[in-house]
Amino acid sequence: MRLGVIADIHGNAVALEAVLAALRHRGVAAVVNLGDLVSGPLWPAETLALLREAGIASLRGNHDRWVAEGGGGASDRFAWDALTAEERAGLGALPVHLRPLPGVLAFHARPDNDDAYLLEDVAGGRMVPAPVAEVAARLGPMAERLILCAHSHQAAIRQLPDGRVVVNPGSVGMPAYEDPTPPAHVSETGAPHARFAVLEIEEERLLSADLVAIAYDHQVAVARALANGSAKWARWLATGEAWDRARDGGGPGSTTTNPR
Repeated sequence: MRLGVIADIHGNAVALEAVLAALRHRGVAAVVNLGDLVSGPLWPAETLALLREAGIASLRGNHDRWVAEGGGGASDRFAWDALTAEERAGLGALPVHLRPLPGVLAFHARPDNDDAYLLEDVAGGRMVPAPVAEVAARLGPMAERLILCAHSHQAAIRQLPDGRVVVNPGSVGMPAYEDPTPPAHVSETGAPHARFAVLEIEEERLLSADLVAIAYDHQVAVARALANGSAKWARWLATGEAWDRARDGGGPGSTTTNPR
């Protein structure tokens, strides 16, 4: 069975269209979406429409929860304003876990926390891989042997000592961000590409995992972010870098505002 895995679209409908086309080209019919659908100064309503039309099963990320609740940062408020009350309620009602296939468990960040990294720690203002023993402890006991997570926007495959495999597909629509929440840090990919994963699964066992990055017309998204007043989002979308190295000499974590 071939399973497509997408996550962290953040309202980037242009990137999502490109990813869905790439999945169809690869013959992938079954797709699961790991959350953070709409938050961002881009195309929240259009993104929801694309996901509905494609019939993609989605779970709820932390930003989806914040949009539904009317909280969060500027990007969540932008999405809240762009959506109908019914659409916001739909986001809030999304499940926090999905089991797209036997032996596969999907969630946004951690099984019990939609706003905490599973595969990463923060050190020196950047993300670093967490020790596998710590990842296993964060997961706790579970029957599933293949775990799908997102949230960090960092594509990765990790195998734990007990044989379980964890896959993060990376972000469809947001290749970089900065988070001032202590400890302040950045997530960067260094390129504007849209990311997703294609998994080959047989009898509850992962045979292969392709972490895919594709080019799309990201300048359209850059222009949209600028038109909606977010120069930071425009830079992230254009470069995959989270901070302006010419301006922010302090490096990651040197800014104090919450751009997300």
